[in-house]
Amino acid sequence: MTLRVLVVDDQPLVREGLVVLLQRVAGLDIVGSADGGRHALALVASLHPDVVLLDLRMADLDGVAVTAWITNHHPEVAVLALTTYADDRSLFAALRAGARGYLTKDATVDEIVTALRTVAGGATALAPQAQTRVVSAALRPERNPQPDGPDGLTPREREVLTLIAAGLRNEEIAIRLGIGTATVKTHVNNIFGKIGAVDRGQAVAYAYRIGLAQP
Repeated sequence: MTLRVLVVDDQPLVREGLVVLLQRVAGLDIVGSADGGRHALALVASLHPDVVLLDLRMADLDGVAVTAWITNHHPEVAVLALTTYADDRSLFAALRAGARGYLTKDATVDEIVTALRTVAGGATALAPQAQTRVVSAALRPERNPQPDGPDGLTPREREVLTLIAAGLRNEEIAIRLGIGTATVKTHVNNIFGKIGAVDRGQAVAYAYRIGLAQP
């Protein structure tokens, strides 16, 4: 069975290199390549790949938001994250958004091909360092845990979403909550990933729908 793959990366050399390498592999059909997150959404809808090989850090729309959109709108399409970053925030945000695999860009072609086939089959493929982080997180005792909402949003994330719905910008939210702007941006990215929003308008609509904001 031929596996239909869409490659997504906003760095031309990386994207084109992956396409060239993967096109040489028997059983893989590289149906297209996207140079950013929004381009990826359009191609997934039109090309219907089996797997999306996806960079997580892109300028126009990050890979976590793209993953969440694919998971919500095309659950039959598997997402394999391929990124430079192996930090906890990137890893767990991608997995929570629905990614079935997570590799770093030092992976070999054979490792990428194996992971593509694994996630297409419905299983999980994680880089060794990602496996270690997942196991460590599972074994780590949680201190003063706060219950998440049914959508997976933490109390702080729901607070940020409420302020987004009120029309506040990131800088204003930071001042209101007494936290840094970079922290607010992290919360916003996590919110988008968890609720499947691709922009603030969709996040606001979601906040109204679940009662976090009122007209």
